[in-house]
Amino acid sequence: MVIVRKIMSHPQIIQGGMGVGVSGWKLANAVSQLGQLGVVSGTSLDVTLVRRLQLGDPGGHMRRAMDAFPFQAIAQRIHEKYFIEGGKADEVPFANVPLPSLDPPRSLVELTVLGNFVEVWLAKDGHSGVVGINYLEKIQLPTLPSIYGAMLAGVDYVLMGAGIPRSIPGILDGLSEGRAVHMRIEVEDAERGAEFVTKFDPADFCAETVSTLKRPNFFAIISSATLAMTLARKSTGKVNGFIVEGPVAGGHNAPPRGAMQLTERGEPLYGERDAVELDKIIALGIPFWLAGDYARPGRLRDALALGASGVQVGTAFAYCAESGVRSELKARVLQGVKSGDVRIFTDPLASPTGFPFKAVQNVPGVIGAEGVQRTRVCDLGYLRHPYQKENGEVGYRCPAEPVEQYVRKGGAAEDAEGRVCLCNGLMATVGLAQVHRGEIELPLLTAGDDLVHLGRYFKGEDTHYTAAEVIAEILR
Repeated sequence: MVIVRKIMSHPQIIQGGMGVGVSGWKLANAVSQLGQLGVVSGTSLDVTLVRRLQLGDPGGHMRRAMDAFPFQAIAQRIHEKYFIEGGKADEVPFANVPLPSLDPPRSLVELTVLGNFVEVWLAKDGHSGVVGINYLEKIQLPTLPSIYGAMLAGVDYVLMGAGIPRSIPGILDGLSEGRAVHMRIEVEDAERGAEFVTKFDPADFCAETVSTLKRPNFFAIISSATLAMTLARKSTGKVNGFIVEGPVAGGHNAPPRGAMQLTERGEPLYGERDAVELDKIIALGIPFWLAGDYARPGRLRDALALGASGVQVGTAFAYCAESGVRSELKARVLQGVKSGDVRIFTDPLASPTGFPFKAVQNVPGVIGAEGVQRTRVCDLGYLRHPYQKENGEVGYRCPAEPVEQYVRKGGAAEDAEGRVCLCNGLMATVGLAQVHRGEIELPLLTAGDDLVHLGRYFKGEDTHYTAAEVIAEILR
């Protein structure tokens, strides 16, 4: 009876929130229309909006959503500044926006709120289903205005992983009541006792601010019962659910417990200590979903039998027709699946976050392919680490920026070894590649271990498939 109640409370299938527009509004909209939880990625939606406008806003979708924004003076100002009729020329760089910081300029706050509003509004448009947005706890600086923008659009769920998001439930409570909120920021090399926070006050954002908003459900993405128990007992507000993600899932994985050991291939070695103690999660009485290779027929039934409310699926949705991955890249990857050439490598070094990151290998023309080189540039800054300088001020450094710059800021050269700019690589994956001195940024592909099995969706020579087919397969 308990499991039945949980299933009725929330959708059984959660479409994973895959970064920088892979889980864009079109995919989330399609999934939500089918009665499941469509999720947009909340990463870099300020830059995503600006670049779509500079491409001429094909289809007029950005303008349509901006016209629904409750603070029209802000929307109009941003549209006038960035929209280019007919789109910019391919060789012309995109205009940059300010990088995230502890004390961001007003222009960046407005862009962040509006970008999150636009993505959620479009995902919710035209149906009565529910929509979620996914954030990374490791990307802290834009979190508060991002959540506010999503809530203005009526987001139903906020999902967050890659850290311990204890403060988020209370932030959702505060913003839903129109109160000012703050969030503690991790700062490296900080003096003992020093505390750094970022703040957001709806009343300061706009004099015509909305006083109350719907409080979305909060789902924490976890990899251990210990973290689930910590969040259930010590969060600043209610945790409504957990997504229990295993190391076969795509994108970022939790590091193995204990000292990092590597396999013969150079991947993190996971063992018995990394197995999730589901009995302890069940004892918390909070609904949970299982993630990592759950797209195959029968796996949903397996999850329900274990006490889960359903499953989260990422990889199968990442390469379906509605995802934000460029169509030619999708075709290249799926042909590689068909031929058996593609491989998944869990890279212990690539991500500036320090978390293992799954990369797709053997796809020509993408980061990680043989012979592909990239000049280090850090101009988006989402994964920069705040650090305290000797004079007490806060600076920002990223292990993926040019090594000499990183070292000059107090970083260790060995910490920069093997790092990859996820920000620019993932932007390129969804057709928003920056141009640096005539050099176009290269795409970066990620997927879970299920990628090599996506041939189950192919129809003869045709590798094209839809979100509806993914859902039908999961429910089979």
